[in-house]
Amino acid sequence: MALDADATLGEAGEFGLISQLVAQLGEALTDDEHVLVGPGDDAAVLRVKHGHVVVSTDLMVEGRHFRRDWASAEDVGHRAAAQNLSDINAMGGTARHLTIGLAAPADLPVQWALDFARGFAQECASVGATVVGGDTTRADEIVIAVTVLGECTVSPVLRSGARPGDVLALTGRQGWAAGGLAVLGRGFRSPRVLVEAYRRPEPPYAAGKEAAEAGATSLIDVSDGLLAEAAHLAEASGVAIDVRRDAFDVPEPLVAVGAALGADPMQFILGGGDDHALLATFPDTASVPAGWQVVGEVRDGEGVTVDGSEYDGPTGWTHF
Repeated sequence: MALDADATLGEAGEFGLISQLVAQLGEALTDDEHVLVGPGDDAAVLRVKHGHVVVSTDLMVEGRHFRRDWASAEDVGHRAAAQNLSDINAMGGTARHLTIGLAAPADLPVQWALDFARGFAQECASVGATVVGGDTTRADEIVIAVTVLGECTVSPVLRSGARPGDVLALTGRQGWAAGGLAVLGRGFRSPRVLVEAYRRPEPPYAAGKEAAEAGATSLIDVSDGLLAEAAHLAEASGVAIDVRRDAFDVPEPLVAVGAALGADPMQFILGGGDDHALLATFPDTASVPAGWQVVGEVRDGEGVTVDGSEYDGPTGWTHF
């Protein structure tokens, strides 16, 4: 039974909401040969044909990761899916199935949840992934928990494989979402292209598997900040990484925001996250696939430097 568009979660009830969410998210399941049992039982049952199963979980908390006055429910759905799909991409894999946990206040409009589900399903469909289950409960604020399962048909690329002499390369937009967040934080809505980049990231979904097949030695997605993610690679691999500022072309919208805010636009590129670009190391320049940009190198030692020196600007998002 369809719910009134103006109903709240409290009025709809748990099972009324779930029935509508399943209808919103489950359309693609009929064409997914990997799903033996979908939503409606105690757990989903999936068929694994070959390769490695890769799994990741992420949380989004209202007021911490998103604000309803900055992004629509559909935007939040796209963002929640993208950050999880990107984690599988960053292993050199392909996302296949997801589950969602949604905790929300009883007075949240049902329409918000349905719009969220629509955006989530659209983002999943862009890589051929489907939602196979989830859960809902009541909370004082919106909390979204997503688990994604994928497969790697080649050996997964870890953070720990970088070696001295490797080159550091990047693919995907970088710094755009951070610029958009800075704009929103000042109460503005332009440049619109940056605000939209924050609301709906565009991860390079095909690039993870491409990097793995090209022989990437380590791989990570840029969710918290480029230098912060480079530090994760350096620590896991026991190496030092140097990033070159002159390797980046600063796009005009970031230049404009930097001028308006009195900030170096490079801080958005070096310290920004949420675009979900990919950062990888490769044995040499010749092995770097087309569409990737060499932005640094791996050396003996430890830590991350910029142009050979310690960087004193923001390196990325911290959760605590």
